[in-house]
Amino acid sequence: MELSVVIPVFNEAACIRQLLDETRAQLEGQVHYEVIVVDDGSTDSTAAVLADCRRELPRLRVLHHRQCYGQSAALASGINAARAPWVATLDGDGQNDPADIMKLYQAMEQSPGDVMMIAGARRQRHDSWLRRVSSRVANRVRAALLGDDTFDTGCGLKLLPRAVFLSLPQFSHMHRFLPALVQRQGGEVKSVDVNHRPRQLGSSKYGVMNRLWVGIIDLFGVWWLKRRALRPIVDEVNGP
Repeated sequence: MELSVVIPVFNEAACIRQLLDETRAQLEGQVHYEVIVVDDGSTDSTAAVLADCRRELPRLRVLHHRQCYGQSAALASGINAARAPWVATLDGDGQNDPADIMKLYQAMEQSPGDVMMIAGARRQRHDSWLRRVSSRVANRVRAALLGDDTFDTGCGLKLLPRAVFLSLPQFSHMHRFLPALVQRQGGEVKSVDVNHRPRQLGSSKYGVMNRLWVGIIDLFGVWWLKRRALRPIVDEVNGP
């Protein structure tokens, strides 16, 4: 097993099957992979759709949360269960293009050893004006405070070693700050331009007020963590 693809979903019955079919089409024959979908307590027919998918997609594994714990918890559950050393993540709403998974994987193979994450960057977004403006402001504030030098931390498409993710501090909403947390561990983050598609099916879970205040609190929490990171330079002494 070379690559685990982790997809967190919440009430995405309308689009998850198409996304899984696309993912299989892009990865089959390219890499030895598995796909892990984490159903974060969906209240629609997502669980039933995934049960049907499992019968037809042998590389698919499905995890269920008994209630909704949030995207960060769903990612953590999926990555904990992953069997491959490399993990790619993407959102379950179909706006991330599965064709970009191998683009990120190949970028990591060509990167120097200090690069610990390849982050997708959505240069041309297909979202509402409110979502685009909100994200632009949030990215600028985050970059100014954390200095993570990452164009688009909100993109769900990322690739990193499973061991690196498991070494990061785990908390709600931590998925928004993955580049800064990886840099806190001493790793470099490389951004790669990826496709972003309009949502075709289902409904967006995005809202300004349901993210604004927790985002501000988490931002200062991550700033605090970065300032207190311990990365001593160690020299081994040999001989008498």
